[in-house]
Parts: sequence; C-alpha cells; structure tokens
Amino acid sequence: MPEAQTVFVVDDDAAMRESMTLMLEQAGFQVRAFPNAQSFLDACGTEELGCLVLDLRMPGMSGLELQRALTQLGYTLPIIFLSAFGDVPATVRAIKGGAVDFLEKPVSTGVLIGRIRQSLDEEERRRGRAAEVLRLRTLFDQLTPREREVMELATKGMSNKVIASRLGISPRTVENHRARMMEKLEVGNIAELCQVAAVCLSTDGQQ
Repeated sequence: MPEAQTVFVVDDDAAMRESMTLMLEQAGFQVRAFPNAQSFLDACGTEELGCLVLDLRMPGMSGLELQRALTQLGYTLPIIFLSAFGDVPATVRAIKGGAVDFLEKPVSTGVLIGRIRQSLDEEERRRGRAAEVLRLRTLFDQLTPREREVMELATKGMSNKVIASRLGISPRTVENHRARMMEKLEVGNIAELCQVAAVCLSTDGQQ
C-alpha cells in the first residue's frame, strides 16, 4: 500500500468516527476523519489519493449526495459506504454511482480493513493504467499526420508495399515513416505497436 494513500472517514457519529480512526491507524493506515460531507469537501481536493469510507445517513448532505457531488467535481476516490440500516434502494444507487462496496454497521474490523486494502490496491492499479495511457498519448501526439496514417494501416496487417499503394507513395518512403513512427512511440515490434494503436487510434479515429 503506497504511503501517499489516505483513508478518509466521513461520519457524523463522533464515537464511531473516533473508534474507526483508531482502529485504522492501528492497522497501519494514514487516516483523516470528518464529521460531515461539507467539511470533507472544504478540506480535500480532487488530487487526493486513497479511499473514502462514507456514512450513508448524515445531517445535511447525505452520503449519496456527497457521492454525486464528488463525481460531478471529478474526484476519483473509491468509496466504501457504511450504514446502520439495511437499505436495498440506497445500496443499488451507491453501487450504480461507482461505490466499490456497501457494508452494514456494525462491520467487523477484518472485513473493513480487507475491503480498504483491496480498494487502495485497485485504485493504485487504475492510476497506473491512467498514467500509461497518458504516456502513450503524449508519444502519439508527436507523430505527423502521415506517420499516423502509416501506423493505422500497419496495425491492420498491411505490408509496406500495400501501404505505399494505398497512400500513393513509394515503399521506401513508407519504410522511413514506419521507422520514425516506431522510434517516436518507443515500440520495437508490431505487437507493441498494436497495443499503442488500441489506446490512441480507438479514441482518435483517423487522426
């Protein structure tokens, strides 16, 4: 679990909040606790790393309302809901809204810690994938329009000769474009090129 990740606890019950904070800190987590949704929003920005353990029913902004607000504001923290009430409709709304779990109070220490660790691991993997996509997009943006055309046709299995005929240029020119394109994308073979194309061409179409 990366040290930079934090477990954010939002619960209006002071005793519950304090006991949960103590329990999580004893388990090795970095914890920040808040008595209501607004205090969390006031203190924490969209760049925060970790996960959010969120009470469903609170005075003022409810847990579900905070979830919707976080989505609209661009927060990506995974959310684990806690509730003292078995509320199936609320559970459905929470999961559809992107929550990773919905646990009923009182929840066992082992279950909660297990789900938090899993959420943090999943979030770290998600951020890793996002960073890799950004890296590939940055490399792809260096390509000229012609290099992008060669890339698209090459990843469709066309030979240099066929690509040359399709684009109205010589096979040698295609070879040169292809070599520069592969170098810019930092790939060494067609399999790696196809992986880049799957990320970049799927969203850019004919760019």
